[in-house]
Amino acid sequence: MNGGFGKNFDGSGGNFWKRTDAATGAETIVEEASAQDSQKKDKAGQQNQRRRPDLKSGRSWKWIPVIVLVLIVLLVIGDSFYKVSEQEQAVLTLFGKVIDIKGAGLYFKIPIAEDVTLVDTTTKGMPIGYSTDDAYSNYGNSSTNDYIVNEHEAVMITSDFNFVDVDFYLEYRVSDPQKYLYASAQPEAVLKNLAQACIRSTVVNYTVDDVITTGKSQIQSEVRERLENELKKQDIGLSVVNLTVQDAEPPTDNVIAAFKAVETAKQGKETSVNNAKRYQNEQIPQAEAQADQVLQQAEAAKEARIAEAQGQAERFNRIYEEYAKYPDVTKKRLFYETMEDVLPQLKVIVTDGSVQSYLPLTGADMTEEAAVLDDAEPAGE
Repeated sequence: MNGGFGKNFDGSGGNFWKRTDAATGAETIVEEASAQDSQKKDKAGQQNQRRRPDLKSGRSWKWIPVIVLVLIVLLVIGDSFYKVSEQEQAVLTLFGKVIDIKGAGLYFKIPIAEDVTLVDTTTKGMPIGYSTDDAYSNYGNSSTNDYIVNEHEAVMITSDFNFVDVDFYLEYRVSDPQKYLYASAQPEAVLKNLAQACIRSTVVNYTVDDVITTGKSQIQSEVRERLENELKKQDIGLSVVNLTVQDAEPPTDNVIAAFKAVETAKQGKETSVNNAKRYQNEQIPQAEAQADQVLQQAEAAKEARIAEAQGQAERFNRIYEEYAKYPDVTKKRLFYETMEDVLPQLKVIVTDGSVQSYLPLTGADMTEEAAVLDDAEPAGE
């Protein structure tokens, strides 16, 4: 128990000391020898307490340099390796100077001296004429965001001095990471300004009807070509992947309704024209095939008639040659041959004019019936 000793006083049998406890304030009377022993013990305890902190503090300071060295080594090792993913490229600089561009993989770099900047090379989207919750969303994600029209970007003037709202969606990617980082402080802003300039300089060459209805595909192709040329001139490390017209309409509701009606009518016209062309394409080949068939049949009939006529002429010439040799015989033979061809198809009755009943002469009856003949010869013989 720590405490202080008061002044000694005489008592019976020896000297006594009054001891006061520092914690509780209680007073205790002890003999002088005991008091001296207690004082020695208190001084020794105080000296031990003073020495112990010195020993502990000396041991802790001994390990601090080791811990610092280990931390430095770990930091250096951790900063010496870097990883590049498939969708990234790494720009490696040595004291600020670009020395290499790395693709996907795990690489080593010199700590402190070399620095690495990762650049995302995936396709990104940029709305022009409207905005979404995520103004520069990745490709394909912009459709899920809220659509907000930006009149400052969308309203344009046409060649016939009409106003029209045209919305575009630009898809781009980083083609040169080094130029993307160091050729311009804000490459996306430069790209958007160039795209707006190209869009306006193209739309001004078209009428409002063409912009809203049939000229969209031609406009977006011209805008893309101009933008690609401008990006080559600026050389900011970006390239155009695709550019599409999202929507084109007049700035007021009444005009929008009228133009939609016109567009519907034009689409109906195009549908009718396409149907007519399809019918034309179907009918013309059929008509041509039928005409070819008729021509072929006519040619075949012509050849047949010519061949038949030639055969008949040849036959007549031969008959005439025989007739010239034997006129009477040839004449009778021709008569009989002609009768053989004609009589079977006729109903012939031979009479002298005085017979009341007639007997028909047919091929079947002549074999079974008797013929009524006139004794006189025919008048022609």
